[in-house]
Amino acid sequence: MIRSLRTGAAILALTAGTALAQQTDITIGMVLEPPNLDPTGGAAAAIDEVVYANVFEGLTRFASDGSIVSGLAESWEISEDGTTYTFTLREGVTFHDGSAMTAYDVVFSLDRARAEGSTNAQPSLFANIVLVEAVDDTTVEVTLDGPDGAFLFDMAWGDAVIVSPDSAETNATNPIGTGPFRFVEWAQGDRVELTRYDAYWGDAPALEDATFRFVSDPNAAFAAMMAGDVDAFPNFPAPETLSSFEADPRFSVIVGSTEGETILAMNNAQPPLDDIRVRQAISHAINRQDIIDGAMFGYGTPIGTHFAPHNPDYVDLTANSAYDPDAARALLEEAGATDLTLRLMLPPPSYARRGGEIIAAQLREVGIETEITNLEWAQWLEQVFRGYDFDLTIVSHTEPADINIYANPEYYFQYDNDAFQALMEELATTSDPAARTALNQQAQQMIAADFVNGYLFQLAKTGVANADIEGLWENSPTQANDLTGVRWVE
Repeated sequence: MIRSLRTGAAILALTAGTALAQQTDITIGMVLEPPNLDPTGGAAAAIDEVVYANVFEGLTRFASDGSIVSGLAESWEISEDGTTYTFTLREGVTFHDGSAMTAYDVVFSLDRARAEGSTNAQPSLFANIVLVEAVDDTTVEVTLDGPDGAFLFDMAWGDAVIVSPDSAETNATNPIGTGPFRFVEWAQGDRVELTRYDAYWGDAPALEDATFRFVSDPNAAFAAMMAGDVDAFPNFPAPETLSSFEADPRFSVIVGSTEGETILAMNNAQPPLDDIRVRQAISHAINRQDIIDGAMFGYGTPIGTHFAPHNPDYVDLTANSAYDPDAARALLEEAGATDLTLRLMLPPPSYARRGGEIIAAQLREVGIETEITNLEWAQWLEQVFRGYDFDLTIVSHTEPADINIYANPEYYFQYDNDAFQALMEELATTSDPAARTALNQQAQQMIAADFVNGYLFQLAKTGVANADIEGLWENSPTQANDLTGVRWVE
């Protein structure tokens, strides 16, 4: 009896000791590998999914609920006329190479982003900046050409992170930021490894090491989760298997929303898609719900314009491009665009590959044939995004509140509308919330009426994680896998 009690005590002590050894590393699954690791030098969402809030930080940042909170700027003051922002920076911030982060790095970063010839993918974020000055080491003054109610929001984007002049040119392959994790290794085609930065200015994350592993195949992603090779897959590519994870107590399924407007993008500058009647016909040929059911297994919200349904300014314009194959055929005949064959370029995500097959069948029903080409992500960026060499493509735009991309006639779908550009200029200088709502809604209606693209659905965030992990974002207010609050609970 005594021996039995001692054995039980030993087991309890051993169990307690094991509990103290809490796991501090994590492996995150991602569908796409980033083309580089510099968020100021590329448009791919996968860049921010690795480095946003983990490696790089901006003056402000997005919180998990979409609100804008302080980042490297501890506080700020806005002049009475709304044109001058004075930022007070946090003290004791260092880059991962040990050098101090000061106001001069902020000046460098913002001036670099807005310079002529900048490789920044979002130049509109900086277009209204007139001057950036370092008042002292911890104070920066930014002067705008007019009041801008979205400026603090813009500074939270990954494209606006603060970088050092010493490492800016090599951040693509060796990122050096100010975040709680520093870069260790990029094994291209496989993974990126980060480790906790011990000199971080803020609260230390619970995790010590993080690996982002790239698993593009849905079947391989399922197998990796089941085998425990991946601890969490925040954007899981096989929604048809989620029921298996829901039935397994080892896992938790996390379903939320994203900022990802998933669209059938059209090359507006290239015949026959420069004819609004052809674009309208394509829009009416699309059955959104069939795409959501067939490609996303029911996960997704139909959209009729480029705006997130969870945004309070959203206008439901799905009826404007309702599924109507008879109307589509009539419009094509009116435009003299019968017997069309269009090139449909598809990037790797399953929503694009699966959705493309469904859309091709729907277009065939109204007399439009498609030539499908499956592209790797780097090819898509080169040929479609930068080269304009496409007719149709499917992509999810995960940047927050990014309807302003339609004001750039050089953006890949090449929509050029002076009235829309003037509307965005007015929005940029408007701070009154009610007035901004009215302008946002007018913008949504304008691009829907012009049938710029085929608007499909808002991408759902369907994630799978080990049930002992907490702190992963449920929703995606920006394209990020923020690990700062992630921890193992057992």
